Parts: sequence; structure tokens; C-alpha cells
Amino acid sequence: MIYDIPKPIISPNFTIDDIHKIREWNYERRKDSTLEERLADINEGADKTLRAIEEIRRAKGKAVND
Repeated sequence: MIYDIPKPIISPNFTIDDIHKIREWNYERRKDSTLEERLADINEGADKTLRAIEEIRRAKGKAVND
């Protein structure tokens, strides 16, 4: 089970403390999940990232597969 825990607040300078916050947040969200649930969560995030990249490329007028 992936828990709906609020995302940590990341500083504008993105310090090592921010990396620790992100890692702790991911651990807490996924600590009681099965392997299948963790993989589904990771793949969902990857899909969102790919869609965002495609939108940026379209906005800049570049082909998606360049």
C-alpha cells in the first residue's frame, strides 16, 4: 500500500538535507507496500515525467523522438 503522505518542502538551493527529506518521504510512502505496488508507483512517476518532457518539447516546437 502506497501512503498519501504530503511531499516535503524543498529549499530553492536543493541541499543534501533536501535529498534526505525526499528519501525519507519515499521510504515512508512505500514501506509497507509489495514489490508490485512499489514498481507500479515508480512506473506511474516515470510516465508523468515522460509526459511532462513531451509537453515541453511540443511547446518548444521539437519532435518528441528527436
